[in-house]
Amino acid sequence: MKKRRLGESDLEVSALGYGCMGLSFGYGGAVDREDGVRVIRAAVERGVTLFDTAEVYGPFANEVLVGEALAPFRDQVAIATKFGFDIDPETGENLAGLNSHPEHIKTAVEGMLRRLGIDRRALRMERIRRYRLRSEPTGMTRPPRDPEERAFLRETGQEGPYVEVSEDPGSRKS
Repeated sequence: MKKRRLGESDLEVSALGYGCMGLSFGYGGAVDREDGVRVIRAAVERGVTLFDTAEVYGPFANEVLVGEALAPFRDQVAIATKFGFDIDPETGENLAGLNSHPEHIKTAVEGMLRRLGIDRRALRMERIRRYRLRSEPTGMTRPPRDPEERAFLRETGQEGPYVEVSEDPGSRKS
């Protein structure tokens, strides 16, 4: 399997990645757990090292499946996941929107780590240059004052730069 560097990072992954969404969401019913684990592990055996999931797939079910399937290969693979959806962390109810408020992001990342079985120290967050804000502005234009929240943002790679938010998030260049 050919390898590629992911973005501008030093992370090298297989040229072919596996998007796991369809195992739990989007294309009919979810596959049986054992079948999902078997499919993901077969991809690893064939050289795939980049797997994609999101908290919204299920909600939460896909991250749990991916975490279980990749547990024996954790040091050999990269898992890309997405968060920021407005999902109730207790019930899993999808509130059909986006939520980029700092306290929600903290809850979402902690849940993602738990579901994927990833130790916080192993977390690596890559910034995507062309990210376009698709939610209401949070008003977060400067670092949070709470030292615990600043530490969390620093540990997860989300600390700064802080920018002025406009009334129309689509009007900013990305």
